[in-house]
Order: sequence, then structure tokens, then C-alpha cells
Amino acid sequence: MYVAVTRAAFWLACSGYWWGDGVLPLGPSIFLDEIADGCRHGAGAVAHWVAPPEPDAENPALAEPASATWPAAPSGDRYQAVREAAALVAAAMDGGPAATADIGVNPGAREEAGDVLYEREEAGGMLDERDQILVAAWERDTTLLLAERDRRRGDSAHAVELPEQVSVSALVTLARDPAELARQIRRPMPLPPAPQARRGTAFHRWLEQHYGAQRLIDPGDLLGMSDPDEEAEADLAFLRELFEAGAWADRWPQEVEVPFETRIGDRLVRGRIDAVFADGPAGGYDVVDWKTGRPPGSSDERRAVTVQLAAYRLAWAALAAVPLDQVRAAFYYVRHDLTVSPADLLDAGGLTALIEGIPSGD
Repeated sequence: MYVAVTRAAFWLACSGYWWGDGVLPLGPSIFLDEIADGCRHGAGAVAHWVAPPEPDAENPALAEPASATWPAAPSGDRYQAVREAAALVAAAMDGGPAATADIGVNPGAREEAGDVLYEREEAGGMLDERDQILVAAWERDTTLLLAERDRRRGDSAHAVELPEQVSVSALVTLARDPAELARQIRRPMPLPPAPQARRGTAFHRWLEQHYGAQRLIDPGDLLGMSDPDEEAEADLAFLRELFEAGAWADRWPQEVEVPFETRIGDRLVRGRIDAVFADGPAGGYDVVDWKTGRPPGSSDERRAVTVQLAAYRLAWAALAAVPLDQVRAAFYYVRHDLTVSPADLLDAGGLTALIEGIPSGD
């Protein structure tokens, strides 16, 4: 229900029914009752609300079961019109005379239709009123379909306003593909389940426990997150072994899972830093983001993901009240025991320019 209500682009219709397959009426759901109440207070309109059945009412679907013949025999004016239209299209594609096309069910219908087509051709292509309405409908439908195709191809731009509050992942998408971010903002959609993301979440949860951090609610306690998965458990055990033998196993973080909000340009950017390591009395910090997947392959992708580190670095410098040059940032790819510390991370001005540099209308 949440997804249906929040993802509707322009208009949302909700409906229910009293009778299903049983002998007792079902009644409206609590969601439908809430929506109807909201509509009655000005949030929408209740087009129709059927009164509840009488206490002794019988399910009409059981009293008079619906029946139909399948497949339905083709007949009627609509069937003939569709056949005629298809024949005209086929004849035009073949380059032959339309009168030779098979446009009827019986020879008499073909002959009659053929005579009509010949008469129209001899009359200089004049169409009667009925056919003019039909051709106008074809033209209208074709125009709409072509316009929809052009929109889907991206030939026309839609202006999308960047929200006042954005996530760090949105900044990464902005650096990678501004048009993709615009599509996500314009029509947010739920993401399909991703086993890799789920394993990454499990690994981060283990690291929190490893470093002694506690959560009020563990993600594993959420509905559907604790289902047994032998492959996932084996992979998580493998990641643990790799981490404990890797370059960061002997270092202890000063902070883990640090939430932040920082202003970049005129936008409020939110995120969560995986771990922060302090250098000791000499000062300086390492902001580290744990990665359980592969390093990016292309140079464009590498440049895009560094925006995440740049935002983390800027946020921690503000939280710790230290100069930006005392904060380093790195990705650690656990499977490869690989630490990637980009030397050319964007500063506040660079991140602001990224946001403000979006082309108008994209």
C-alpha cells in the first residue's frame, strides 16, 4: 500500500469489493477506510461507495456463477473493421492494390469491400463521413504513440529540480549520470532485492559488532532479513577471514557508522561514514569506506565514486573541527585487500561546482 500511494505519478485510484469467493462479505480494508476518510475531508474524491450487504445476503458470484464461451467467435462490426484495417496496411506494405487484400470472412464480403475500395479510388480518394472519422482516429492515435516513443527515447527533456536534501549516493549518481539521477528523482521506484547488497549489509553489521558498536535495532531483526541462506553465510565467513588477515585488521577506529549532515553549496547532504581512524597525537584522520564488491573498472566510474569519499572527508573535517588537509579518505576492497586513496578528491568548492554545474533542463 505504501509503494502504491507514494509512487503514483499523477493520479491514484483505490477500489475494493464486498464479495470474493466465500460465503461471507469481505469488507473494506483499513487502508481503504483511511483513504476514503481522507477524501471526505478534501484530500480527494469518493466516486462511489457501495453500502454493506445485508446480514443474510448471499454472495451473488456463488448464486449466479459467471459463464462465457472461450475462445469467443469473431464477429461484429469491430472485427470487420480490424480485418479491413489490417488488410489495408498489408496491401500498402506489399505495394499492391488494396482491393486484392483478403478483408472479409466470406467471398461476398471480400467482393463487396473490394467494390467499395475501387469506387473510392475512382472517385479521387474521397472518403465518406464514417471513414473520415476513422482516419482521424488513426491519425490521432499514431501521433500520440509517436510522441510517447520520442519521450521514452529521451528526445525531449523534462526539467527536474534537485531536492534541497540529497544523499551521498545521489551525488555519486550525479557525477556518473545526471540524467539517471533526474529519472530517479522524477519517479522514485523500489529497487529489486540484491544479494550483493544484503551480504554487504551483513558484513558491515559484523564489523560493528567486531568494533563493539551497538544498534538499537539490528537490520537482521527486520522482517525477511534473518532468513537462512547458506551461500550468504559462507560468503560472510569468507569476508571475515579476509578482513582479519588484511591491512586494516590491526587498527582500531575512533568512530564507526558516523551519521552526518553537511551543507554543500545550497544543498544539505546526508550520509553515514563507515569508520574513522585517528593517527594519534600527531593528528590526522583516515576516513574509510568498506567495500565488499569489486573495484570499478572504468576511469569514469572511478571518478564518480570518489565523490563519496570527498563528501565523507568534508563532513568529518567539519565534525572534528580540523582543517580539510588533515583528513584522508580511502576505499578498502575487502576481497582484494586493496586500499584505494585518491589524491585528487574534490573539496567544498569542487563539490559545490558539481551540484551547480548541472545543465539547465537535464
